[in-house]
Amino acid sequence: MIDAPEASRASDRTHPLVRLWRYAGRRRRRIVIASAYSVLNRLLDLAPPVLIGMAIDVVTRQEASFLAQLGVESVRGQLLVLAVLTVLIWSGESLFEYLLGLAWRNLAQAIQHEVRLDAWRSVSRLELRWFEDRTSGSLTSVLSEDVNQLERFLDGGANQLIQLTVTVVAVGALFFATSPQVAVLAMLPMPLVIWGSLRFQRRIAPRYAAVRARAADLNARLAAALGGIVTIKSFTAEARETAELERLSEDYRAANARAIRLSSAFSPLIRFAIVIGFTATLVYGGWLVTEGRLEAAAYAVLVFMTQRLLWPLTTLGQTLDLYQRAMASVHRILDLVDERPRIGDGRRSLPSPVRGDVRFEDVRFAYRHGHPVLHGVDLACPAGETLAIVGPTGCGKTTLVKLLLRLHELDDRGEPRGGAITIDGIDVRDVPLAELRRAIALVSQDPFLFPGTIRDNIAYGLDGDPSMVPDARIVAAATAAEADAFVQSLPDGYDTVVGERGQKLSGGQRQRLSMARAILKDAPILVLDEATSAVDNETEAAIQRSLAEVSRDRTTIVIAHRLSTVRHAHRIAVMQGGRVVDVGRHEKLVAAGGLYADLWRVQTGAAGADV
Repeated sequence: MIDAPEASRASDRTHPLVRLWRYAGRRRRRIVIASAYSVLNRLLDLAPPVLIGMAIDVVTRQEASFLAQLGVESVRGQLLVLAVLTVLIWSGESLFEYLLGLAWRNLAQAIQHEVRLDAWRSVSRLELRWFEDRTSGSLTSVLSEDVNQLERFLDGGANQLIQLTVTVVAVGALFFATSPQVAVLAMLPMPLVIWGSLRFQRRIAPRYAAVRARAADLNARLAAALGGIVTIKSFTAEARETAELERLSEDYRAANARAIRLSSAFSPLIRFAIVIGFTATLVYGGWLVTEGRLEAAAYAVLVFMTQRLLWPLTTLGQTLDLYQRAMASVHRILDLVDERPRIGDGRRSLPSPVRGDVRFEDVRFAYRHGHPVLHGVDLACPAGETLAIVGPTGCGKTTLVKLLLRLHELDDRGEPRGGAITIDGIDVRDVPLAELRRAIALVSQDPFLFPGTIRDNIAYGLDGDPSMVPDARIVAAATAAEADAFVQSLPDGYDTVVGERGQKLSGGQRQRLSMARAILKDAPILVLDEATSAVDNETEAAIQRSLAEVSRDRTTIVIAHRLSTVRHAHRIAVMQGGRVVDVGRHEKLVAAGGLYADLWRVQTGAAGADV
């Protein structure tokens, strides 16, 4: 992994190349080596015009040539030296072209791989609050398209920029050493080119930022549409979604068109400036030769070098285009890498083994920019017992689970957040996140299955390679969750591929596999968050039987809408408006005639239910 910066987040004013260099860490040596290959390749590429000039010098001046002054007096010997130099220079240029291609491409692959993983690691550590303000499409755009854009720049654009800089410096030095007068004329377009390039960068940068923003919007809508395809079809909203995607795609096309319109105009304008320098060298240099103030060989070198100097500037627009796209992507990528979670690890360990005594003490909580959800909740679930939490939608049941897992954080700085949640007497905020979450197995209302096999999904909660988990453990967990029968009926059994989000399975089957996953994890605390709210009666009965088995001698917290699921719990907490309004066993609560009794009568359809 590339070394991440110490600072929590780099300033947006920091140049993206500086940010990338700071981020590169141990890859910097490879960047320097690749840059050296680019420099050497360009210097050798500029040598052939010099060889041509030396050849003209040999055939026109013979024993008085430059090579003769170096000690090679015969013309044949001078031509032989030129032949050897030509072979060496062309061989060296080819060698360094191979090396720079190898170095930059491997470097591009390594950095795109590592920066994508670092960005994902950073994102995966963030609290749920961070994700609530962002769309999955925009994050996917950064982790995919922006990373690929950076890869394309490192694969070719970086080398182009380096070689262009070397060309300007080396050829400029040669010009001034040979003929300062011609050098001034040849360099005449350079200020115009530089000014135009800088102006181009300033104008193109916000346009590419707009392109990236429109791409993120489009990706977000596409992801939402694909995820909600059943809803779209059931409401016959295909045309509406198509129109919305058309609008967003048109915004993306228009943003790109504005960027393309500017970038496409750059090269033709630069060509006009280049013509000035080339014509000046051709005419004024030729006049100096006729006046005897410049050697014909030197004139030939200058003419060839003018072309080598100025012609690459015609591609400067494309290079800067790639550069600006990459720099916009670098900002977005490293913004993700630099994100730091607000929920940190504690330093105290839970007892070994974990007993599972869970307590909520004066818990107060409000989501950001929202009304308070919990108002001083006090609840206790002794080790090995089952606590059920019931109540109307929006009363704060699921929020308690999120706080227990520290998906959201309590804040001791006062209202509307505060209180404490403890496990075996230790505040969950004092426990390392990984250790805390290993002690809790969660079965949620919307079970999520990953692409892969049933076996992989059941073993997902264990550390290490799922394929290394013994078959007997997989089958035992599935059997306890009453999932083994339907799994065995599938053509490929436990090797059946479930599809994206488990779409090849029914809701009840996905829920049973989710239960099996929690059972195999064998955590001391089991949490079921509305696990039976969206399943049929048969699946609910199966989950109840599984729950009775797996909750024995295990702390179990059940968030339930269907009261039949929790009637045998050791204690039932009834919540309303973010407060606990009653606690007791099923029989007591029904007899008390409060909110629980009302809910029970509604669900059973009878005022005098059999308790």
